[in-house]
Amino acid sequence: MSSDKGKTFESLKKVASGGEMSRIMLAVKSIVSGYSNLPAIIFDEIDSGVSGEVSNRIAEVMQKMSENMQVITITHLPQVAAKGHQHYKVFKEEARSGISSNIKLMNDDERLVELAEMLGGSNLSDSALAHARQLLS
Repeated sequence: MSSDKGKTFESLKKVASGGEMSRIMLAVKSIVSGYSNLPAIIFDEIDSGVSGEVSNRIAEVMQKMSENMQVITITHLPQVAAKGHQHYKVFKEEARSGISSNIKLMNDDERLVELAEMLGGSNLSDSALAHARQLLS
């Protein structure tokens, strides 16, 4: 592949950044899923190494894929999380018996707060909440 116009082609492993590898993998899976009859596909942080407008485009590709199959995505990007039809929060809890992993389906208010926290941290600001609302609209 060549990641920049005018550059020579080299092995993917040699020239692709983490973000580029993520985008290439999503493109391949998107194309293959269009020709297969998969009931579901799971992406585990396929959006790592990207941000901004690229995050929006990745979310749009996954949203388009969801028209033909169930798409489950593990992400830390609010742009991607906001495009989902449902939002689950995966979290760990510590107890005397040890640490357990949990999952919770969030309602609309919880989802808004979670997206705002993804944008601005645990100290919620009016601007983070406004941005989260915008992402959900």
